Amino acid sequence: MRTEIVAGKRAVLEAVRSGVVDEVLVAKGSRRSPGMRDVVAAARAAHVAVREVDRADLDALDADHRGVSARLLKVAPMLGERDLASREWAADAIVVVLDGIEDPQNLGAAARTVEAAGASMLITRTHRSAPPTAAAVRASAGALLHLSHARVANLSRALDRLRDEGFTTVGLDERAERSIFDERCPDGRVALVVGSEGAGISRLVREHCDLLVSVPMHGKVGSLNAAASLAVVLYAYVLASRGRSAR
Repeated sequence: MRTEIVAGKRAVLEAVRSGVVDEVLVAKGSRRSPGMRDVVAAARAAHVAVREVDRADLDALDADHRGVSARLLKVAPMLGERDLASREWAADAIVVVLDGIEDPQNLGAAARTVEAAGASMLITRTHRSAPPTAAAVRASAGALLHLSHARVANLSRALDRLRDEGFTTVGLDERAERSIFDERCPDGRVALVVGSEGAGISRLVREHCDLLVSVPMHGKVGSLNAAASLAVVLYAYVLASRGRSAR
C-alpha cells in the first residue's frame, strides 16, 4: 500500500480483506451501522485488533474518516517500468494506463472500475498525476489496495515495453475516426490508455498507441468524465469482445 492510514468504512473493510491492516480504530460512541458492523466483524475474523479511540484522534489521522480508520501493517511495493517486462502476463491480460489524471477522486474512481473489470495492472505517471493517497484509496472504495499499480516516468516508453510483451495499445480519444462500435477490440493482451477529462491523452502517448477509438455520444453532453469513459470502454468494448474478465 502507498499510505499508512486508510479511512472510511468501505476502504477499511477492503483493507482488512486484503490483509494489510495492523489495527482498526473506531470512534467512541459511533453508531454501529450495518457498514460499521461489517468492518468490525471482518477485522475480528481476520484476527485484527479493533480499538475505540476519541473522534479527535481519528480527525488527526484523516478528517473524512466517517467513524473508522485503519493503521496498515505493511506497504506493498510500488511497481515501476522494469516490472512491465518481468511480469508473467496472461494471454488475454488487460492493462489500464492513465495519462494525466491529477485528481485523487478521479484516480480512485478509475481504480475501482479497473479492479472490478479484472484488469491485471493500473499504470500511471510519476509526474503531473495523482498519487495513491488515502483520499484516492477511499474514492476507490478500497480497490487500490487490491490492484497492481505501476508508476512510471515515461508513459510512451512504458507502452513500448508493453508492446514488446505482446500488448496492443488502444487509446481512448474523442477525436478518433472510429468508435468502439466501429472497431473490434483486438484479441490477446490489450493496454487501454485513457487521458484526462480536459486534455485527453497527450500527443506523444497518442502516437504510441496502435489504434484510437472514441465513445459515441448521442446526447447533448459532449463527453463523459475519464472514469465513466473508462468504464464504458472496459465493459462494452474490451470485456464484451471476450465474454469474461481477464487477469
